[in-house]
Amino acid sequence: MLDISFTYADLEYFLLILVRVSCFVYVAPFFSMSNVPRRVKISFSILFAYLLYLSVDRNEVVYNTLLGYALIVMKEALTGFLIGWGAQICTTVTSFAGSIADMEIGLSMVSLMDPTTKEQATFTGVFYQYMFTLFMIISGLYQYLLRALADTFILIPINGAIFKREALLESILLFLGDYIVIGFRIILPIFCAMIFLNCVLGVLAKVSPQLNMFAVGIQLKVFVGLGILFLSVRMLPALSDNVFTQMKRMIVSFVEGMS
Repeated sequence: MLDISFTYADLEYFLLILVRVSCFVYVAPFFSMSNVPRRVKISFSILFAYLLYLSVDRNEVVYNTLLGYALIVMKEALTGFLIGWGAQICTTVTSFAGSIADMEIGLSMVSLMDPTTKEQATFTGVFYQYMFTLFMIISGLYQYLLRALADTFILIPINGAIFKREALLESILLFLGDYIVIGFRIILPIFCAMIFLNCVLGVLAKVSPQLNMFAVGIQLKVFVGLGILFLSVRMLPALSDNVFTQMKRMIVSFVEGMS
C-alpha cells in the first residue's frame, strides 16, 4: 500500500519552489512558447519542482502571518521571473534584426503570425526566430537553462533573494548597449548589400533618367535581399553563439543582483 505523508511545512516549502519554477517556465525562452499546451507546462513545472524539492538542501523559512508567507511567495515569483526574463530579452534581438532587414529589403509590410508568441511579426523576424530556436535545441541550451535554475536554489535559497536595484539596472543598461550591436551583426550582410545596391541604382538613375528606378529597385531589392538571406544562413550558427553567450551573461548578472 502506497503511503504518502507530509507536513504542512513540507507542502509550504514545495509550493515556494513551485512558484519560482513556474514563473521561470512562464517567461523563459523555449519553455514559454505559446504553442506548447498549458497542461504540459504545468506538469513539467510540478515535476521539476518535485525533483528540486528532493535534491535541494532545505533552509528554514520563517514567517509569522499569512501576509508574511504571501510576501515570500511574491519574492520567489519575482526571482523566477527575473531569471527567465534575463534569458528571454536576449531572444528579442532576432525580432529586431528581422524588422530592420525587412525594412531594407522592402518586405516590412509583409506580416506573419508567429506561432511561438501568437503575435504579428515580419517575415525575416519569424525566419530568424525559428533558426535561433533550432540552434537552441541543437546546442542544448535549454538544458543549461534548467541547470541554471537549479543552481539558483543554492545561490539564492528560498526567501533569500536580496534585490539589488543598482546591480540589476546596470545589467539591463549594459545589455541595451549591446542590443543594437548584436542586431546589426546579424543583418550586416543584408545591410551592406542594400547599401551597395542603392549606390548602383543611384548611378543608373543618373545615367538613364528615362528608366523607372523606383519600380526596378523594388524588385531588385527583394531579389538580392532574399539571395543574401539564403547565402548568409551559414553565418547564423556563429551569430547564435554570440546571442547565447549574451544570454548566459544576463542570467549570471541577474542572479548576482539577487544573491
